[in-house]
Amino acid sequence: MNPKPTLMLYCQHSVGVGHLVRSFSLAQALAEDWHVLFLNGGRLPAGIPLPESVEIIQLQPLGAGPDGKLISHDENISVEHAKRKRREQILSCLETFNPQVIVVELFPFGRKKFSDEILPLLKRANERGRDGPAVLCSLRDVLVSRKDQELHDDRAAELVNRYFHGVLVHSDPTFVRLEESFHPRQPLAVPVYYTGFVARERPQHTPKARERRILVSSGGGLTGRALFLSALEAHQILWREQRLPMTLVAGPFLGDEDWHALQVASGDLPGMALVRTVPDVGTAMERVSASASRCGYNTTMDILFSGVPALVVPFGEGHEDEQMKRARRLQTLGLVQVLDPSRLDGGTLAEAIRALETFRPDTARIQLDGAANTARWIGEFLAVLRTRSMYA
Repeated sequence: MNPKPTLMLYCQHSVGVGHLVRSFSLAQALAEDWHVLFLNGGRLPAGIPLPESVEIIQLQPLGAGPDGKLISHDENISVEHAKRKRREQILSCLETFNPQVIVVELFPFGRKKFSDEILPLLKRANERGRDGPAVLCSLRDVLVSRKDQELHDDRAAELVNRYFHGVLVHSDPTFVRLEESFHPRQPLAVPVYYTGFVARERPQHTPKARERRILVSSGGGLTGRALFLSALEAHQILWREQRLPMTLVAGPFLGDEDWHALQVASGDLPGMALVRTVPDVGTAMERVSASASRCGYNTTMDILFSGVPALVVPFGEGHEDEQMKRARRLQTLGLVQVLDPSRLDGGTLAEAIRALETFRPDTARIQLDGAANTARWIGEFLAVLRTRSMYA
């Protein structure tokens, strides 16, 4: 039996875990037909299961600090040293494993800070010509707005057209299309394929009756502090009024100081359960009567798959408007309720949670099988590229 061909997937998560979880889901689906080499550039957080049958190469971990600048997650290695070592690791993987496909998550639509390690990979792959790997970009549904939007979009389009063979947009085109947040003067010259949304694979089971309980979460937890503090205040209001229990999932990336403060503040509150992580937030959502959360990509997938009546409080600081864009779209389709983060406090959160009692989302119109679609499309696309190469 012939060994599986190799597919190399590069993923760098810097703030939350959304990029990592989505890429893990893709890697799991791709592993059916490929030897998947997963290059992970951030920390591997506790509580997130690794995809099966996937070879993970841990690069020297880098991330974003509070000021947005790169930081090394290894205190013994500087950022510059880590970047040099990562470049060597990435190019070594290309030479050693000789992948037929390279999938780069987000770049060049984002991750500009990592261009000095991604561009050498793309250039080396491009130098191989027709015998080189097919290079694809894996892209979420909504892009972040930028101060230099036109310059950014033009640069991204130029890099895509020079080094990539296609763009995979992990969205339903009836929900949002790439051109709504991407406006280069020179259009993309490669195929853009809408895969549908990508979510973690979950075992089939018979749904249990929902417990009367509110679940509060914020993805990895790094941006959850304001939501969690307001949730503690809201819980006291709702417990006095209607004895509504609450479970707060802090997330693996919430800072230790904030985690300790939550433990102290929630210690004597009746009806409050505080946990650091759960195996699967989406499964937990299936078991409760309502959810309050941020609106990152993977949290949104958990909401849609679970069918839970959900309130979202999008994270947004500076130009980070991706979550608000997504939230407003979801609200327009009747899939979630939205609380503007500028209005977030205990009282407004309690009021918005009360409104979920009569809210019933309808997820039937959204395409949610993006991982399987991605795996199928890559196989079909590669076959087309090979045919073109034979007759070129």
